[in-house]
Amino acid sequence: MFTGLIEEIGKIDLVERREQVLRIGVAAERVTSGLSVGDSIAIDGVCTTAVTCDSHRFECDIMEETARKTTLNDCRLGNLVNLERPLRAEDRLGGHLVQGHVDTIASVRRVVSGTSKRELEILLPEAIAKYVVATGSIAINGVSLTVARIDGLRAMVALIPHTWETTTLKDLRVGSKVNIEVDVIGKYVEKLLVKRAE
Repeated sequence: MFTGLIEEIGKIDLVERREQVLRIGVAAERVTSGLSVGDSIAIDGVCTTAVTCDSHRFECDIMEETARKTTLNDCRLGNLVNLERPLRAEDRLGGHLVQGHVDTIASVRRVVSGTSKRELEILLPEAIAKYVVATGSIAINGVSLTVARIDGLRAMVALIPHTWETTTLKDLRVGSKVNIEVDVIGKYVEKLLVKRAE
């Protein structure tokens, strides 16, 4: 379980396809502190497991299904990624509960990056848009954000300067693909209501 508060931006230094597994290596400094083989770590919002690690980098294996459903399938050497270690029981929950189970890949429709205003507008698939509500939570590339507006399939989020500067969201352009995880509570509520109606 994660919070969507990014700890560090890492750099992809290995991309290797092995049959049905994608091996990814990430150079990092902060998140590798205390990291052990078998520990979870979120890469651009995707929960992965460290299979090798030292104080300067780690590697993880991405299964074919996960690769296909996330932007990690298209990662390249030198790409920058958002990194977060899992939430500890004694930690403050500063963002929102993020599972690291990406729901879909979406497209950036608009980017506003002025000095006083930083916004992203994301075009969501119809099957996912129903779970997104104004002032609700959404994770974009692993970053916990509040939905400022929702208009049909378009969700707009505003970013404070700190989030803009300390995540890879500032590098997004119109047409960029992003990992989206909606708030899981909406999906559970939907399932309960459907069951009750049967």
